[in-house]
Amino acid sequence: MRLHALLLPCALLSAADRYPVPPVPADLIAPAQAALTATGLASVVLRPGTGPRPGPEDLVTVEYTLWGPDGKVVDSTARHDGPFTRPLPRLMKGMAEGLQLMRSGEQRRFWIPPALGRPTGTLVLEMELVETAPSPFKAPADVAGPGEGARVLSSGLAIRILKEGKGPHPTYKSRVQVHYTGWTTDGRMFDSSWKTGQPAAFALDQVIRGWTEAIPLLSPGAKARLWVPEKLAYRGEKGMPAGMLVFDVELVDIL
Repeated sequence: MRLHALLLPCALLSAADRYPVPPVPADLIAPAQAALTATGLASVVLRPGTGPRPGPEDLVTVEYTLWGPDGKVVDSTARHDGPFTRPLPRLMKGMAEGLQLMRSGEQRRFWIPPALGRPTGTLVLEMELVETAPSPFKAPADVAGPGEGARVLSSGLAIRILKEGKGPHPTYKSRVQVHYTGWTTDGRMFDSSWKTGQPAAFALDQVIRGWTEAIPLLSPGAKARLWVPEKLAYRGEKGMPAGMLVFDVELVDIL
Protein backbone atom coordinates (compact mmCIF):
# COMPACT_ATOMS: atom_id res chain seq x y z
CA MET A 1 0.00 0.00 0.00
CA ARG A 2 1.29 3.51 -0.79
CA LEU A 3 2.39 5.48 2.26
CA HIS A 4 -0.03 8.33 1.70
CA ALA A 5 -2.95 5.89 1.65
CA LEU A 6 -2.33 5.23 5.33
CA LEU A 7 -3.38 8.80 6.03
CA LEU A 8 -6.73 8.53 4.29
CA PRO A 9 -9.98 7.94 6.22
CA CYS A 10 -11.21 4.36 5.87
CA ALA A 11 -14.20 5.48 3.77
CA LEU A 12 -11.81 6.82 1.12
CA LEU A 13 -9.76 3.64 0.82
CA SER A 14 -10.62 1.12 -1.88
CA ALA A 15 -12.13 -2.25 -0.98
CA ALA A 16 -8.84 -3.87 -2.05
CA ASP A 17 -6.94 -1.71 0.49
CA ARG A 18 -9.40 -2.27 3.35
CA TYR A 19 -10.01 -5.97 2.69
CA PRO A 20 -6.96 -7.41 0.91
CA VAL A 21 -7.25 -10.94 -0.50
CA PRO A 22 -4.95 -13.27 1.49
CA PRO A 23 -2.03 -14.87 -0.36
CA VAL A 24 -2.53 -18.33 -1.82
CA PRO A 25 -1.89 -20.94 0.90
CA ALA A 26 1.24 -23.01 0.45
CA ASP A 27 -0.69 -26.15 1.37
CA LEU A 28 -3.39 -26.64 -1.26
CA ILE A 29 -3.53 -30.25 -0.06
CA ALA A 30 -4.45 -30.90 3.57
CA PRO A 31 -1.36 -31.50 5.74
CA ALA A 32 -1.00 -34.59 7.88
CA GLN A 33 -1.73 -32.66 11.10
CA ALA A 34 -5.12 -31.39 9.87
CA ALA A 35 -8.16 -32.47 11.88
CA LEU A 36 -10.58 -34.59 9.84
CA THR A 37 -14.35 -34.99 10.22
CA ALA A 38 -16.40 -38.04 9.27
CA THR A 39 -17.46 -36.31 6.03
CA GLY A 40 -13.86 -35.72 4.95
CA LEU A 41 -13.64 -32.02 5.86
CA ALA A 42 -10.07 -31.22 6.96
CA SER A 43 -9.05 -28.14 8.94
CA VAL A 44 -6.25 -26.41 10.79
CA VAL A 45 -6.85 -23.66 13.38
CA LEU A 46 -4.94 -20.50 12.43
CA ARG A 47 -6.17 -18.41 15.36
CA PRO A 48 -8.37 -19.67 18.20
CA GLY A 49 -11.59 -17.93 19.14
CA THR A 50 -13.25 -17.44 22.49
CA GLY A 51 -16.89 -16.80 21.59
CA PRO A 52 -19.81 -19.20 21.14
CA ARG A 53 -20.15 -21.78 18.38
CA PRO A 54 -23.08 -21.30 15.99
CA GLY A 55 -25.95 -23.76 15.92
CA PRO A 56 -27.15 -25.33 12.64
CA GLU A 57 -29.82 -22.65 12.08
CA ASP A 58 -27.93 -19.59 13.36
CA LEU A 59 -26.97 -16.39 11.62
CA VAL A 60 -23.22 -16.02 11.03
CA THR A 61 -21.02 -13.08 10.04
CA VAL A 62 -18.00 -14.34 8.14
CA GLU A 63 -14.87 -13.24 6.31
CA TYR A 64 -13.45 -15.80 3.89
CA THR A 65 -11.40 -16.50 0.80
CA LEU A 66 -11.96 -19.62 -1.31
CA TRP A 67 -9.35 -21.07 -3.67
CA GLY A 68 -9.72 -23.77 -6.31
CA PRO A 69 -7.38 -26.78 -6.66
CA ASP A 70 -5.18 -24.67 -8.99
CA GLY A 71 -4.71 -21.94 -6.39
CA LYS A 72 -6.90 -19.41 -8.18
CA VAL A 73 -9.33 -17.37 -6.07
CA VAL A 74 -12.91 -18.61 -6.52
CA ASP A 75 -14.49 -16.01 -4.24
CA SER A 76 -13.61 -13.74 -1.33
CA THR A 77 -15.37 -11.30 0.96
CA ALA A 78 -12.48 -8.97 0.09
CA ARG A 79 -14.06 -8.68 -3.36
CA HIS A 80 -17.41 -7.76 -1.80
CA ASP A 81 -16.17 -5.00 0.51
CA GLY A 82 -15.82 -7.02 3.68
CA PRO A 83 -17.72 -9.53 5.86
CA PHE A 84 -21.15 -10.85 5.00
CA THR A 85 -23.95 -12.19 7.19
CA ARG A 86 -26.04 -15.21 6.21
CA PRO A 87 -28.16 -17.92 7.83
CA LEU A 88 -25.90 -20.94 8.19
CA PRO A 89 -28.25 -23.31 6.26
CA ARG A 90 -27.90 -21.05 3.17
CA LEU A 91 -24.15 -21.69 2.88
CA MET A 92 -22.17 -24.32 0.98
CA LYS A 93 -22.16 -27.64 2.84
CA GLY A 94 -18.46 -27.56 3.63
CA MET A 95 -18.60 -23.99 4.88
CA ALA A 96 -21.68 -24.68 7.03
CA GLU A 97 -20.11 -27.77 8.58
CA GLY A 98 -16.84 -25.96 9.21
CA LEU A 99 -18.46 -22.98 10.90
CA GLN A 100 -20.10 -25.23 13.46
CA LEU A 101 -16.61 -26.33 14.54
CA MET A 102 -15.53 -22.72 15.15
CA ARG A 103 -15.92 -20.17 17.92
CA SER A 104 -16.51 -16.48 17.30
CA GLY A 105 -13.18 -14.78 16.63
CA GLU A 106 -11.61 -17.99 15.33
CA GLN A 107 -9.81 -18.29 12.02
CA ARG A 108 -9.34 -21.65 10.28
CA ARG A 109 -8.16 -23.09 7.00
CA PHE A 110 -10.33 -25.85 5.52
CA TRP A 111 -9.88 -28.36 2.73
CA ILE A 112 -13.35 -29.08 1.35
CA PRO A 113 -13.82 -32.39 -0.52
CA PRO A 114 -15.95 -32.43 -3.70
CA ALA A 115 -18.94 -33.95 -1.87
CA LEU A 116 -19.15 -30.83 0.34
CA GLY A 117 -18.18 -28.23 -2.25
CA ARG A 118 -17.63 -28.54 -5.98
CA PRO A 119 -17.27 -31.75 -8.00
CA THR A 120 -14.24 -30.34 -9.83
CA GLY A 121 -11.86 -30.92 -6.91
CA THR A 122 -10.87 -30.01 -3.37
CA LEU A 123 -11.38 -26.37 -2.40
CA VAL A 124 -9.25 -24.50 0.10
CA LEU A 125 -11.15 -22.13 2.38
CA GLU A 126 -9.66 -19.65 4.81
CA MET A 127 -12.41 -18.34 7.08
CA GLU A 128 -12.94 -16.17 10.15
CA LEU A 129 -16.14 -16.40 12.18
CA VAL A 130 -16.68 -12.78 13.15
CA GLU A 131 -19.86 -13.30 15.19
CA THR A 132 -22.94 -15.45 15.48
CA ALA A 133 -26.57 -14.66 16.29
CA PRO A 134 -29.80 -16.67 16.71
CA SER A 135 -31.60 -17.91 13.61
CA PRO A 136 -33.55 -15.12 11.88
CA PHE A 137 -36.27 -17.62 10.99
CA LYS A 138 -37.13 -18.82 14.51
CA ALA A 139 -40.15 -17.10 16.03
CA PRO A 140 -39.33 -15.09 19.18
CA ALA A 141 -40.70 -16.16 22.56
CA ASP A 142 -42.93 -13.05 22.69
CA VAL A 143 -44.43 -13.51 19.23
CA ALA A 144 -47.98 -13.65 20.63
CA GLY A 145 -47.90 -10.09 21.96
CA PRO A 146 -45.65 -7.22 23.07
CA GLY A 147 -43.03 -8.53 25.46
CA GLU A 148 -41.01 -6.94 28.22
CA GLY A 149 -39.42 -3.65 27.18
CA ALA A 150 -41.86 -3.00 24.34
CA ARG A 151 -43.29 0.50 23.90
CA VAL A 152 -46.87 0.80 22.67
CA LEU A 153 -47.49 3.90 20.54
CA SER A 154 -50.78 5.77 20.26
CA SER A 155 -51.49 4.08 16.90
CA GLY A 156 -51.42 0.65 18.54
CA LEU A 157 -48.00 -0.22 17.07
CA ALA A 158 -45.63 -1.76 19.64
CA ILE A 159 -41.84 -1.62 19.28
CA ARG A 160 -38.89 -2.97 21.23
CA ILE A 161 -35.36 -1.91 20.34
CA LEU A 162 -33.10 -4.97 20.19
CA LYS A 163 -29.95 -3.10 19.17
CA GLU A 164 -29.24 0.60 18.93
CA GLY A 165 -27.95 2.06 15.67
CA LYS A 166 -25.87 5.11 14.83
CA GLY A 167 -26.42 8.10 12.60
CA PRO A 168 -29.43 9.95 11.22
CA HIS A 169 -32.97 8.62 11.14
CA PRO A 170 -34.84 8.21 7.86
CA THR A 171 -38.00 10.19 7.19
CA TYR A 172 -41.31 8.64 6.21
CA LYS A 173 -40.43 9.37 2.56
CA SER A 174 -36.88 7.94 2.68
CA ARG A 175 -35.75 4.97 0.63
CA VAL A 176 -34.09 2.36 2.84
CA GLN A 177 -32.51 -1.09 2.91
CA VAL A 178 -33.93 -3.41 5.55
CA HIS A 179 -33.43 -7.01 6.64
CA TYR A 180 -36.58 -8.49 8.16
CA THR A 181 -38.52 -11.59 9.10
CA GLY A 182 -42.28 -11.62 9.62
CA TRP A 183 -44.43 -14.00 11.66
CA THR A 184 -48.09 -14.39 12.50
CA THR A 185 -48.85 -14.43 16.24
CA ASP A 186 -48.96 -18.25 16.26
CA GLY A 187 -45.28 -18.29 15.24
CA ARG A 188 -45.68 -19.04 11.52
CA MET A 189 -43.03 -17.29 9.43
CA PHE A 190 -44.58 -15.86 6.26
CA ASP A 191 -41.70 -13.86 4.78
CA SER A 192 -38.03 -13.05 5.31
CA SER A 193 -35.31 -11.18 3.42
CA TRP A 194 -32.88 -13.73 4.88
CA LYS A 195 -34.18 -16.35 2.43
CA THR A 196 -31.88 -14.77 -0.14
CA GLY A 197 -29.51 -13.01 2.25
CA GLN A 198 -30.10 -9.71 0.48
CA PRO A 199 -31.78 -6.79 2.26
CA ALA A 200 -35.02 -5.43 0.80
CA ALA A 201 -34.98 -1.88 -0.60
CA PHE A 202 -38.09 0.28 -0.67
CA ALA A 203 -39.52 3.74 -0.06
CA LEU A 204 -41.11 4.10 3.37
CA ASP A 205 -44.25 5.73 1.99
CA GLN A 206 -44.89 2.62 -0.15
CA VAL A 207 -45.05 -0.08 2.54
CA ILE A 208 -47.51 -1.03 5.27
CA ARG A 209 -48.34 1.81 7.66
CA GLY A 210 -46.73 0.05 10.60
CA TRP A 211 -43.36 0.13 8.85
CA THR A 212 -43.82 3.74 7.71
CA GLU A 213 -44.27 4.65 11.37
CA ALA A 214 -41.63 2.37 12.90
CA ILE A 215 -38.58 2.54 10.61
CA PRO A 216 -38.07 6.33 11.06
CA LEU A 217 -37.56 5.60 14.78
CA LEU A 218 -34.36 3.69 13.92
CA SER A 219 -30.82 4.62 12.90
CA PRO A 220 -28.68 2.50 10.53
CA GLY A 221 -27.53 -0.66 12.28
CA ALA A 222 -30.50 -0.70 14.67
CA LYS A 223 -32.61 -3.80 15.15
CA ALA A 224 -36.16 -3.78 16.49
CA ARG A 225 -39.15 -6.04 17.04
CA LEU A 226 -42.49 -4.72 15.86
CA TRP A 227 -46.01 -5.85 16.76
CA VAL A 228 -48.15 -4.39 13.98
CA PRO A 229 -51.94 -4.43 14.44
CA GLU A 230 -54.00 -5.43 11.42
CA LYS A 231 -55.16 -1.84 10.78
CA LEU A 232 -51.47 -0.88 10.23
CA ALA A 233 -50.61 -4.04 8.27
CA TYR A 234 -52.31 -5.63 5.26
CA ARG A 235 -55.90 -4.88 6.30
CA GLY A 236 -57.41 -7.93 4.64
CA GLU A 237 -55.49 -7.69 1.37
CA LYS A 238 -55.97 -10.86 -0.67
CA GLY A 239 -53.22 -13.41 -0.18
CA MET A 240 -51.67 -11.59 2.79
CA PRO A 241 -51.78 -12.76 6.42
CA ALA A 242 -54.51 -11.29 8.58
CA GLY A 243 -54.42 -10.10 12.17
CA MET A 244 -51.53 -8.66 14.10
CA LEU A 245 -48.10 -9.38 12.59
CA VAL A 246 -44.70 -9.48 14.24
CA PHE A 247 -41.50 -8.36 12.50
CA ASP A 248 -37.87 -8.38 13.46
CA VAL A 249 -36.28 -5.62 11.37
CA GLU A 250 -32.78 -4.26 10.92
CA LEU A 251 -32.23 -0.91 9.23
CA VAL A 252 -29.21 -1.63 7.04
CA ASP A 253 -28.92 1.71 5.27
CA ILE A 254 -30.67 4.90 4.17
CA LEU A 255 -30.38 5.17 0.39
